[in-house]
Formats: sequence, C-alpha cells, structure tokens
Amino acid sequence: MDKILADVTGLLGVAILVAIVARRLRLPYTVGLVLAGIGLAAAQFKTDAVLTHDFIFDLILPPLLFEATLSLSWRDIVRDWPPILALSTIGVALSAALFALGLIAVLDWPLAPALVFGVLIAATDPIAVIAMFRDAGVKGRLALLIESESLVNDGVAAVLFALALAWVQANRDGAAAQTAFALTLLGVVGGGVAVGLVAGAAAIVIAGRTNDPLVETALTAVAAYGSFLAAERFHMSGVLACVAAGVLMGNLGILRHEAQAFSLSAGGRQFVVAFWDFAAFIANSFVFLMMGLSIGAMPFATLGAFALGVAIALSLLARALAVYPLCWLFARTRWAVSPGQRHMLWWGGLRGALALALALALPQTLPFRAEIQIAAFGVVAFSVVVQGLTMPMIMRWLGAASPDA
Repeated sequence: MDKILADVTGLLGVAILVAIVARRLRLPYTVGLVLAGIGLAAAQFKTDAVLTHDFIFDLILPPLLFEATLSLSWRDIVRDWPPILALSTIGVALSAALFALGLIAVLDWPLAPALVFGVLIAATDPIAVIAMFRDAGVKGRLALLIESESLVNDGVAAVLFALALAWVQANRDGAAAQTAFALTLLGVVGGGVAVGLVAGAAAIVIAGRTNDPLVETALTAVAAYGSFLAAERFHMSGVLACVAAGVLMGNLGILRHEAQAFSLSAGGRQFVVAFWDFAAFIANSFVFLMMGLSIGAMPFATLGAFALGVAIALSLLARALAVYPLCWLFARTRWAVSPGQRHMLWWGGLRGALALALALALPQTLPFRAEIQIAAFGVVAFSVVVQGLTMPMIMRWLGAASPDA
C-alpha cells in the first residue's frame, strides 16, 4: 500500500509539473502528459500503478463523464439533436464497419477480430476530446457538436463492443446465444439510461431538502459513481447511465440559477462546479500520464510498422467516410454543418482511454487479441499526440476557436 501511495503521489507531482510547463509552452496539457509518460517509460520508470480496464472504467470515466455533462444545456442538445444522434450512432457503426473491412482487405484479418477492433476504435473519446477543446478554449456550436457526440458515442461504442463480442460468442454457441445477442441492445442502452435518470432524480430530490453545499456535492458524487457502478453491475451501460445522471442534474440543479424546487443552493452550485473541475483535473492527469507510460512500454515492433500505419490510416479514413456524408445530409436544413466544422469533426475525433479500456478487456481466447491491443495503443498514441498537437493550429486556421464556430 505504501508503494502504491508513493507512486500515486509521484505521478501527481509529475502531472503538476507538466501542467505548469505546458501552460508556459502553450501546449495541450493532455499531449504533454502523454509525452511525459512515454519519457518515463523510456527511462525505465517502475510503478505499481498500471493502466487497466477497471481503473479506467471504475475510477476515471465517472468523474470525467459527469463533469462534462453538468454543463450541457438540454435546450442546446435538443436544438442540434439530429446531427448529434446521427454522428454518434450511424457514424460509429459506419466507421466501425469501414475500419473492419479495411483490415480484412489490406491486412487479411479474420472477420471476428477485425469487427471487434473496428468497434472499439470507432468512437471518439470524450476524455481526450473535451480536455483538448477546453485547453484550446473552443466554445459555441462546434464544441457542443463534438463534445455531445463524443459523450453519446462513448456509450454507443461500449454497447456495440458488447454486441460484437456477443456475436463472436454466438457463432460458437449457436442459436441460444443468438437470442441473447438480439436482446443485448435494448437492455444495455435502455437500462443504462433508466438507471442514470433514476439516480440523478433521486439525488436532485434529496438535494432540494438541504442547503448544505457539502451534502449537495456528496449527492452528485453518489449519483455519478452510483449510477455508473449500478448499471455495470447489472450488465447495462455505465457510460450512458453516468451521462444521463449528469445531464439531468446539470439542467435541474446547476444551469438553473433561479431558485426553484429541487434545484441546488447558490453556494451548492458553485461548490459542485469547483469540485468536479478539480476531480476532472486529477482524473485527466492520471489517465493521460499512465496512458503515456503504457504506450512507451508497448512492443509496437511485434505488430510491425506497416500494420500499425494501416491501422492509423484506416482510423482516419473511416472517420472521414462517416463524418462527411452524414453532415452532407443536413446541408440544406437548419442543422447544416459548415465545412470548417466538418473538418474539425473529422480531425478532432480523438481516440483515447475508452479504446484502451475496451482493448484491455478483450477475452484471452479472442483471436488476434495481442495484435488488437498493440494496434489500439498505436492509434491512440497517434490520435492524442499528432492530432492533439496539430489541433490548435488547425483550429486557428479554420477560425474554429470563436464562440460562433
């Protein structure tokens, strides 16, 4: 225990130094953390704190998802729901299918591992996307589109991942497993959203009976982690549960500044926002630094430069083939997405911790498991470092940092 605490304290100290240096150099904080982690791995830094599926899902995702959704206005989401829904559902499925087809055609992978890899790498990661956009000061409709899409498609990708694994298992176990596969979607998606709404509503009702900021903040923490863990416990989507709880509590308790029934007190709102800002900073610090440590220790040579390059190229191509046609469908409507916004939706579709968590959770018996994990880490490394470093320049070029973008 002492060793783990010492490692955690040391990593937090490194993260603080990286934050200071990144601000002075005007570099994205998340990119600096990943590069620092890679440097520590190259220096043979040893730590008992390792990146695992449970660490990402149980500790990192809830605070980051909840903090992000607290500031999402339901009115803004409803105003732009068609492109958001299209990109986060059809877009993810289309991107996954195109990526899998590319792996089959170019690298001659079997269908099962190609489909599983396509699903886990298809969705943009809210952790990476939101952190990057906040570093760059992006606001307005562009931030709403990308952040909302990443939050929803995070849950969609987790659902599709479970379905893909169920399909692989169904091919082995026969008709009984096929029935279970057909029922998975409704239970995972609907159940996750329902759990989140119940948890968020219960927390809001209880919070309306107190004016103590500490109690109100504790209730938000219970809603965030409670909804996530409860949904996962019953094999539902913890991601969608946490997002639903956050959106509900944010719109009823945080964004409504006037005194109303069940809304948080003025002091409670300020304390809740400050608490979750701090929690998100800590979670981001650990996950990106440990991501860099894991990337630095990954045996990429085992997969080969060609296969790794193909995976990276396919991830970009599949994202483009999903974003541009879907945005074109709204070109003559009030939900039209401008060319600059389309470019940012493509290049700003970063992959991150979710893809790594899903890759780390792959069953030992899955064919090409090692290749999928190595390729996933490679795509994430390219996404966070290369796309992350170039995003501020591209946003300035496209004028995407303005609130009206």
